[in-house]
Amino acid sequence: MLNPGHLPLNAMRAFEVAARTGSFKAAGVELGVSAAAVSQQVKALEQQLDKQLFHRLGNRISLTDAGRTLYPSVDIAFTSLRSAARSLQEAPRRARVVISALPSLCEHWLMPLLRAYPQSAHLDLHSEEDPVDLARAGIDLRLAYGAEHYPDHVIDPLFTDHLVAVAARGTEHPEDLQEIPDAALIHTSWGRDYGIEPDWAQHFEALGLRRYPDQAVGLRVASSAMALSAARISLGVALAPSRMVADALCRGELRQIGGNGRSLPRPYVLVLPNARARNRAVQDARAFLLATVSEADGGVP
Repeated sequence: MLNPGHLPLNAMRAFEVAARTGSFKAAGVELGVSAAAVSQQVKALEQQLDKQLFHRLGNRISLTDAGRTLYPSVDIAFTSLRSAARSLQEAPRRARVVISALPSLCEHWLMPLLRAYPQSAHLDLHSEEDPVDLARAGIDLRLAYGAEHYPDHVIDPLFTDHLVAVAARGTEHPEDLQEIPDAALIHTSWGRDYGIEPDWAQHFEALGLRRYPDQAVGLRVASSAMALSAARISLGVALAPSRMVADALCRGELRQIGGNGRSLPRPYVLVLPNARARNRAVQDARAFLLATVSEADGGVP
């Protein structure tokens, strides 16, 4: 049985990494030891707890009920330890807050907002796709599409967006979407988080238009951020979340063509790691973002 006065931290660490990575081999790479060493540490922990933590199927592992019960607490504990060590190491400059966001959300929504944030000079911005290992990357706040990659953290819904068609101000594209040629439509690969990628056919259907554009023509890009950049320099008409184009529309860099399309299936969210929940600077940044969204939505959080 486990002695409460003697916690097997190495074994707990081996369990945490194996559970997070899904294999003893990957855990060994992260910890700098062999897969066999990780397996032995986990087996020793199982003996001390008198519980089986993993199902072992050849080279594959999966958590048992006992493992799923233990993992969240162990994950939070090691996240807190990493955060405490990082805070001590960075104490002279720890006033900075690290915010991570999806590339399109960072460039086209977050950065325009920061013009009104008095502490913007004390932020570090990271632009990266989901999922992100928040503890390992030293992230204080994460702006993501959907919360499923970040269980066991504090989740604040920000907004659910809808799609709009936009083009550069001054281009000669017609105001009627039906009249824009297929070759002028920019096609976007939305990434792995979208089970069904929004496309122009869906947008036309949402607007009540019977049109099925030729997918073989028109510029094709790998992200909504690229689509907006292409639209800005008059390479075509882009389909984008409305919040990502609000600043450009306000500044006259883009114009909307047609009405609002369908809503995206999941909300954008703000993720707060539990280990950062009591940090004053992090809470100030969090409060600013939530208040800004609430104000933009007319006071409705």
